[in-house]
Formats: sequence, structure tokens, C-alpha cells
Amino acid sequence: MAGFNERILNGISVFAAIVDAGTFAAAGNRLGMSQPGVSRAIARLEARLRVRLFDRTTRSVSLTDDGRRFFEQIMPHLNGLEEAAATASGGATAVRGRLRVNVDPIFSRLVLGPKLYAFMDAHPEIELELITSDRLGDMIADGFDLAIRFGEPRDSSLVARKLLDTPVRTVAAPSYIARCGRPATPQALESDAHTCVEFRDPETGRPFVWEFHRKKKRMTVDTRGRLTLNDVGTMLSASLSGYCVAQILELGSEHLFTEGKLIDLFPDWPDERFPLYAYYPSRHHPPAKTRAFLDLVISLAQTK
Repeated sequence: MAGFNERILNGISVFAAIVDAGTFAAAGNRLGMSQPGVSRAIARLEARLRVRLFDRTTRSVSLTDDGRRFFEQIMPHLNGLEEAAATASGGATAVRGRLRVNVDPIFSRLVLGPKLYAFMDAHPEIELELITSDRLGDMIADGFDLAIRFGEPRDSSLVARKLLDTPVRTVAAPSYIARCGRPATPQALESDAHTCVEFRDPETGRPFVWEFHRKKKRMTVDTRGRLTLNDVGTMLSASLSGYCVAQILELGSEHLFTEGKLIDLFPDWPDERFPLYAYYPSRHHPPAKTRAFLDLVISLAQTK
């Protein structure tokens, strides 16, 4: 590749804008460029790099494998340039610009949401876009700076930082226990006498297996529930109504136990845990805006 110059830098800026905005047209609007101008900038950059960066159709734009690798390599440098410019300009803070975060709906609603006011008030120059989703998806292609997700990490080039482990509790409402009785053991849930609700794993598309952990002992139970859900709010509502037994995360639900609205059916099986991770796309030091939001999430995790 020929030496680095202003045209390459401009092409890289257009490339990053397309990844962030999702389409050539949206990137053009953000940069004040026509769509043909955006297309020409990318064509020049692809010619200079001798790789195709995007797969383009009339309806969609997606990164190629080469494009994804290039994005992962250049973003730390672009973020560094952004921070350097912010520092050189004498601004009050380098925590500025647009930050796009993929957040698990449970964590967003129950833990993060109540703290957003203080974060936005402390960082008036940041533009935060939170997308709640039950899946991580392709973080790079979807243009996310950071992701906060429950579950064990899958193999990827992303940096995965563990934030916490939250207990998994098997619960029912007092009205359910009054109607159906309290199961004496986890195996009792396999009986037709009990109604269990299943929760779909967004990564596999199959319901989570009901597990019970006590020290080094691990047991699975075939609950064979007739109702399968993929929304935690609906599962909690069904449980609180007295309809069913459910397995829920303790995180964000502590008040339901202290208020007596839900009962932990098997406190003698206390050791199943579900992890929460933060993901970001580079092993280089993340930019100030990402660090600031990550610090918020870490502080919230440490109080749980």
C-alpha cells in the first residue's frame, strides 16, 4: 500500500461512519456528503487497500471478513485521534461523542436504567445510544462500541471482561404454593403436579436446561413446561400471578424475596451462577467515552 495521506484518512473516516450508521446514505447524511461521494470514497479506499470492505446490495450493507478485520485494527487509532483532538482543543472533558452500547434487557431495566440520569448529567458532551437486545449478534458489523451481556463468552476476537456472577433461583409465588404445594426436591418439578415455565436461550434457540448446583454436585431436571418465553418481564409476571415455577436471576429481583412476593423453593441448592460480561472490540485501551460507561457498569456490578 502507498504511503499514508489525507485521502486515506478521509476514506477511513467515511468507512467508520458507514459501519456506525449502517448504510451509505445514513453515513452521507452524517458527514454532509452525497451518497455517490460516499461510494467513491470507499471505492478509492478499497482500491488502495486492495480488499473489498463491504458486501453491498440494494437493501443492505455488511462488512466482509477483510472489512471486519480492518475495522478492528483501525478503531483504536481513530479513537485515539479523537481523544487527542479533544485534549488539544482544551475541552473540559475527553468523554464526548457518540457511544453505542448493546445491553441485556434485564440489566438495562433493573440495574442500569435508574443510574442513567447521573451518568448523562456528569458527561454533557456524550451522545449515548442504548440498544437492548437478547442477543450479542455481530458487535463489529452492527457498529457497537461496547456490549453488556449475560452468559458465558463465545469464541470471538472481542475482549470479554467478567463483571459479576449472579445466583439463579428457582421461585414461585405464595399463591402458587398454596394451590399446588411446595415441591420437596427439584426432582418433584418433573411431576404433572407442578407447572414450570421455560425460558428460551437466545443464542441456541432452545430452552435453558433447569440445573441445580450444590458445591460440586450438579443436577438437571426435565421440567417439560408447556409455556416457553423469551421475555423476563413476562416470566416474572407469570410467576408473580401464581401460575408457575420459574428460574430467575437474583440480580435485580432481590426486593421480590424480601417483600415475600416470591419464594426461593430450594435454598439448599444455592450454587448455580450466571455471569455478566462486558465486551469491546479491541485489546487496546478503550477511548474515554467507553471507559466512562464501563466504569459506571463496573461500579453497579460491584454493589450487587
